[in-house]
Amino acid sequence: MQQNNENTNAFLIHISAFAGYLFPLGSIITPLILWQTLKERSLFLDDHGKEAVNFNISFGLYIFILSASFFSFFFGNFIDVFNGVNIDFGEHHSFNGLFGFLGIASFVSVVSLIKIALIIIAAMKANKGEVYKYPFTINFIK
Repeated sequence: MQQNNENTNAFLIHISAFAGYLFPLGSIITPLILWQTLKERSLFLDDHGKEAVNFNISFGLYIFILSASFFSFFFGNFIDVFNGVNIDFGEHHSFNGLFGFLGIASFVSVVSLIKIALIIIAAMKANKGEVYKYPFTINFIK
């Protein structure tokens, strides 16, 4: 019964990252709080907690960097519209930077979907009692 309880707690640590959709930085703060309160119970919970927190910090950093580049395209195009620079709706249908803007927005969306999928995979593995290592994770906490 103790092993089943640990599996459930590890599952909850991973799934708690979805709190980020409810409040800012929830995907980092909620797993961190759960990990800190449960890490003394077992090495299994400690490992899953570290992995979840490292993953959420890493992906938060990745999304921040991608979003920063996304906004540079947005504000660059926004300023160009008011300045009348390089906007031609005539025969060529030129849209300055529109494809870069949409490309980065699409990339941010794909990265967010990958994050959701990886959280679900990790939670399912934890619920089965298996160790899971997230890909693309920077180990901030060792």
